[in-house]
Amino acid sequence: MDATANTYTDTGRRMDQLLTVYESSHRNPSNERIHLFAIPAIMLSLFGLLHALHPWACYALIVLGAIYYFFVASWTYQLAMLVWVALSYALVLALGEYILPISAGIFIVAWVLQLIGHRIEGKKPSFLEDVQYLLVGPLFVLASLHKKIRR
Repeated sequence: MDATANTYTDTGRRMDQLLTVYESSHRNPSNERIHLFAIPAIMLSLFGLLHALHPWACYALIVLGAIYYFFVASWTYQLAMLVWVALSYALVLALGEYILPISAGIFIVAWVLQLIGHRIEGKKPSFLEDVQYLLVGPLFVLASLHKKIRR
């Protein structure tokens, strides 16, 4: 087996391991639906908040996220994340002068929804155990959508 195939297998395995742990606290259908909405909303709002602070702060988050996904996600998920981030950032730019108030409002509402989801689930958020699960959440959304498409 060549080095490329081995790296892909290791990367795919790492993503599967992370998703297995993450999914263990997101089994309730209501909590899953909340997360499928709230995680993209939080990403969008975080881009907006950081862009309002300074565009380079947002760029830094995007680059750091890309590096993380490069090491843990398969290439198809990396590509999907790239498209998702580009569309989210384009939407942030479309908010114009309202970036800060809209992003702050979305951020607060989405996190409240997440907490309600975990209350319904009866389990605490995964990121309280390991902060990297904040970055696994978007992979969970993509994996959930991928499963729904395959059905």
